[in-house]
Amino acid sequence: MPTLPKSLFWTRTDTAGCDHARLDDRHGLTGSGVAQAVDPVPYTCRYEVTTDAGWATTDLAVEVSGAGWFRSVHLERSADRWRITTAEQGDLDAALVAAGHQPAGLPGTDDPDRLAPAVDVDLGAAPLFNSLPVRRLGLLDAEPGTERRISVAWVLVPSLLVVPAEQVYTALGSQRVRYASEGFTADLDLDPDGYVRHYPGLAELAGPGAGAGRPR
Repeated sequence: MPTLPKSLFWTRTDTAGCDHARLDDRHGLTGSGVAQAVDPVPYTCRYEVTTDAGWATTDLAVEVSGAGWFRSVHLERSADRWRITTAEQGDLDAALVAAGHQPAGLPGTDDPDRLAPAVDVDLGAAPLFNSLPVRRLGLLDAEPGTERRISVAWVLVPSLLVVPAEQVYTALGSQRVRYASEGFTADLDLDPDGYVRHYPGLAELAGPGAGAGRPR
């Protein structure tokens, strides 16, 4: 991955963890990041994402590792179809069960055709990925109340299970959008470029100027 001109750092507010992303958004998005968290088991997640000039995702590669296990998944979109490859070493399910959680199952999906309608990807607990539909659909500057319903390829972390999901983004004005999916709703505060400053119950942007523009 070449040197990238922008850097964003989020701290998790739901658990101990963080996410540091580097990116270039001059012609669509090229980005890479490292996310770490202790829940449901301690893990490190590394990702690389690429979109076309219109911010539609074309490629996502993710690696997640913890004590005694490693998983990876690679999603590539071409001709309105997704190609998905996975790898696994060790036993994440054993680590989850030992920590009192249900096993996660295999990474990836057994039916990539179910993902065909998806133009965007969403990586679990990674705020950068909320910006993809915001930028692609022009929601940052849209009239308040503008609503867009989208299909996404949702990559769960740490399992790297890939599932189709329906999400709704609604412009609220003042650099805010409402995100909703499967009964969950959150009003996201964004910076002037459409990146998440505050994701209630999940993450806060850290660093110089990160709190500028937050509603009081």
